[in-house]
Amino acid sequence: MSKERLFGTDGVRGIANEKLTVPLAMQLGMAAGQWITAQRSPNSTERPKVIIGRDTRLSGEMLEAAIASGLAAMGVDVCNVGIVPTPAVAQIVLAEAADAGIVISASHNPFYDNGIKFFGRDGKKLADAIEDEIEAYLKSWQTLKFPTHGGVGRITDSFNLEQNYILRAKATLCPDDSRPLHGMKIVLDCANGAAYHLAPQIFRELGAEITVLHDSPDGVNINVDCGSTHPKAMGAIVRELGADAGAAFDGDADRVMFADSRGEIVDGDRMMAILATHLKSQGKLDANTVVATIMSNIGLELALEASGIELLRTSVGDRYVAEGMEKTGAVVGGEQSGHVLLPHVTPTGDGIITALQVLNVMHLTGKSLEELARPVVAYPQKLINIEVASTSTWQTDADIQAAIAHAETLIERPIWLSVRASGTEPLIRVMAQGTKPEIVDAIIETIVPVVIHKLDGKIKT
Repeated sequence: MSKERLFGTDGVRGIANEKLTVPLAMQLGMAAGQWITAQRSPNSTERPKVIIGRDTRLSGEMLEAAIASGLAAMGVDVCNVGIVPTPAVAQIVLAEAADAGIVISASHNPFYDNGIKFFGRDGKKLADAIEDEIEAYLKSWQTLKFPTHGGVGRITDSFNLEQNYILRAKATLCPDDSRPLHGMKIVLDCANGAAYHLAPQIFRELGAEITVLHDSPDGVNINVDCGSTHPKAMGAIVRELGADAGAAFDGDADRVMFADSRGEIVDGDRMMAILATHLKSQGKLDANTVVATIMSNIGLELALEASGIELLRTSVGDRYVAEGMEKTGAVVGGEQSGHVLLPHVTPTGDGIITALQVLNVMHLTGKSLEELARPVVAYPQKLINIEVASTSTWQTDADIQAAIAHAETLIERPIWLSVRASGTEPLIRVMAQGTKPEIVDAIIETIVPVVIHKLDGKIKT
């Protein structure tokens, strides 16, 4: 049996000090430093430079120190920018013309998990092939050549570089000092995560009247009953305060979930439809295509179809959405979870910028969020997460594959069924959707019991 790939769908993830240890982080820094150095011109006289940011997890500082040390040991200069959203690191990489960026975060996962993900000099996540190159260096880290004397890298802190991100985020809405969100009453849920201080500043400076929730991180309360994975409480406060909308970010603020004035949740599918149809009305929807994953509700598919817009579906993961967008030239894509990609305004998924773009459509059209989101009707869709000891055998298990094959004969379109291993947790995810709830239920009942029996799993509640 082949060893599982270290990199998942969003970097290297695991429980801090269990799977994601200090030695692993330091060795990963060394491997990344070797890869970065190999990409540079042999005539280059300047040392490579890497930007590192993190979210508010207790283990963040520890892992930051380890990976920074590994990079410096390979002759790479490291600039720590502190607690900032994941997309801020991408923007700072561009502003500083750095060779790469690293984010220490496990996004929406619990505080005891952490992760390490990389951005290239273009501010975009690394392709699988590049991650494989870094992993190959990692496996032979003891044979790497370590510089000495003046060749050792330096580690510095530059927390003021977050201003680069603030300016770029605001500029996606207005190039001047105007306040386009003036008169809007917005609730922000910062998930006790990386957005806790920057998001309120950006929204205030753009003129919004804001109420801020969960902006007191203590290292362990990130994502706890708050943020984009628990947006209903935020929605209730929006309704109670009579606000125009609410925006809930996840732990590293690369995704957002909205609530309209009634407190009803507006997810990534609806956001993509709002942004795509608005861009099309302006003649700016390049490729006339939206790229989303197989997890997106068929309501998005039908709403876009009614507007003459094509939906292209990809495997789960924003990297695969990004690849689909690059191939087609699409300017709107993303995931139902609120991870939206808008390459015409930002190089990577950005919850804060996505929120600003949706609010800007409200501002420009004079329509409420409820009215803008209405065309996307939610059709029956079920997602079951099954906890398993290992995710490495389900694809070769004959009984599981037979159950999936049978389910595909029941479903209206095969693309509406998804069985996959999580890239960040020990889970098998089974998702089915359709126009008839009884068919969706039958498909779930066909697959889930078999997976539980064969992999000794249990449903995660």
